[in-house]
Amino acid sequence: MIASYFTYYVIKPQSRTNYGALIDPRDYPIPELGSTTLDGKPESLDAYKGKWLMVQVDGSDCQKACQDKLYEMRQLRLMQGKEMERIERVWLITDDQPLQTMVMREYDGTKLLRVKPELLKAWLPVDADTSAADHIYLIDPLGHLMMRFPKDADPNKVKKDLSKLLRASSIG
Repeated sequence: MIASYFTYYVIKPQSRTNYGALIDPRDYPIPELGSTTLDGKPESLDAYKGKWLMVQVDGSDCQKACQDKLYEMRQLRLMQGKEMERIERVWLITDDQPLQTMVMREYDGTKLLRVKPELLKAWLPVDADTSAADHIYLIDPLGHLMMRFPKDADPNKVKKDLSKLLRASSIG
């Protein structure tokens, strides 16, 4: 018993089981991003409160890296099985250029919002030598930014994190 107290209070376990980087939501409250739907109607991330949000950021030209993240987000949602209805996919588009029709069709079901890039840049935390477009972010059902997955994230490890969160959470 003494050894267990010593181990817990003095040595302090340092292991963690999450793959994504946890973010303290108090440091990154969701600001008003000036977001609109593709047809110009105002819509904010608050419209999706009550659901887990997987968020990606990119321009409308959506090259291979962008399409890969959209694909991974779609597949990660599908891999959750009966829990997938608790997750929404959101693509925050950082410019006003038209989107490719094929990309919109292929990733149908992804919520598309145009945002002001300067507001987005001030909000989202990034790793050194990366940009917000390199990461997938996770927002909890209460509307708090809470996790960031690394650049070129391993989908199996992301799936594990999502499964744990959905299992542990009774909201969303």
